[in-house]
Amino acid sequence: MPVKVKDEVGYALYEAQEGKKSQDAKPLKGFTGAGVLEVVSNHDGDTYRAVYTVRFKNAVYALHVFQKKSKRGITTPKQEIATIKQRLTEAQKHYEGLK
Repeated sequence: MPVKVKDEVGYALYEAQEGKKSQDAKPLKGFTGAGVLEVVSNHDGDTYRAVYTVRFKNAVYALHVFQKKSKRGITTPKQEIATIKQRLTEAQKHYEGLK
């Protein structure tokens, strides 16, 4: 990822850790509530998406970061959604193991 994108995503994650919501973050469609958020960053004509969760009281989990390549609109590809769901399940198990 380009440095500009890393900076934007990193700052959004920092704000989440501080209990804030980045102005660039929005709920990811297809997930209940606002617990799974995405940050969209554009650089040199490319679009990057970072998805993270704030569902857990004492943790923020970065679930997936990818370059959007689909030319079929703004919909997140099914394969990327499947990866996010799998990692959210893994994050839940990890968080429960910390208790």
